[in-house]
Amino acid sequence: MGLMSGPYVIRGSVCLPEAELMWRFSRSSGPGGQHVNTSDSQVELRFDLAGTEALPPVWKERALERLANRLVGGVVSVRASEHRSQWRNREMAATRLASLLAEATAPPPRPRRATKIPRGINERRLREKKQRSQTKRGRAGEGWG
Repeated sequence: MGLMSGPYVIRGSVCLPEAELMWRFSRSSGPGGQHVNTSDSQVELRFDLAGTEALPPVWKERALERLANRLVGGVVSVRASEHRSQWRNREMAATRLASLLAEATAPPPRPRRATKIPRGINERRLREKKQRSQTKRGRAGEGWG
């Protein structure tokens, strides 16, 4: 079967360490032929986020905070069963885990700087609003049957 097409880069030069990945295989649900009843094609990939040394401390702290609702004992797990082949499901699970960690370790967005609405824009808005009001008031039925 050969090696996987990793390493799976989280961001920059930080990769998922193959030694810290825990794989589990089981039978996929859903349609299939006789082969599906005997092959363990569903993949569950687990990564000990709380105990890893592969991530910089700041990233690790950020990821633990953001993924708190997904963690079970400090371990994050990802499941893949879309493909019939275990190999492709392994690739999919590893890619998903890498992107999940990349998103969780990303720096927070810059805070929005409040800006003042230009006076001309506000005046135009109020003028159009008043004009619309006049149009609607003109429909208010004097002389309508």
